[in-house]
Amino acid sequence: MDGNGRWAQARGVPRLMGHRAGRESVREAVRGSDELGIEVLTLYAFSTENWNRPKREVQALMAILRQALVGERRELRERNVRLQVMGRVQDLPPAVRDTIDETQEYLAESNGLLLNLALSYGGRLEIVDAVRRLMADRKVGRLPSSQVDEELFGSYLYTAGLPDPDLLIRTSGEMRLSNFMLWQLAYTELWVTPTLWPDFRRRHLYQAVADYQHRDRRFGRVD
Repeated sequence: MDGNGRWAQARGVPRLMGHRAGRESVREAVRGSDELGIEVLTLYAFSTENWNRPKREVQALMAILRQALVGERRELRERNVRLQVMGRVQDLPPAVRDTIDETQEYLAESNGLLLNLALSYGGRLEIVDAVRRLMADRKVGRLPSSQVDEELFGSYLYTAGLPDPDLLIRTSGEMRLSNFMLWQLAYTELWVTPTLWPDFRRRHLYQAVADYQHRDRRFGRVD
């Protein structure tokens, strides 16, 4: 979800205003995904590299996250949306972790769209963490190396149990993955828009999905 800072700069307002404006875009993406019957929507909300931003900006982002989780709970439950978080959640402030837990409990009976928030997330660190968990698993240690395959390794990733993404939407015209789901995106279709994240609306999501529907996905095979 890129472009909050540029959106604010273009309007001559503090960067924080761009982050706050992005909340409506999240709401639009969730509503649109629910209406389209999408099963999983993953939002890259805060990367491990984002911890290097100015302390005041990080604190403000954490506050916005908490406000959004509390403020959107009711509509999420009405839409039957579930909540999952992936990343190094232990690095988040205790108050944020508590709010996440409370929101997940509030949505515990939902069984519709899975809203998956990537928080304190990095694709390379996810792979490193998966290797560490795999090596620490005594059951796996007794397996011959020939039985350690892609399926087994995937079960140690943050996304264990979830399908690989079909479509990646990148806002603000950036042509890079930015350390996002490096393992899972092997055959994901990419859709890049110059639209800055705070301006992203349901019509952009519909446009991305319509474009995806015309892609020829061969996964390395001959059509």
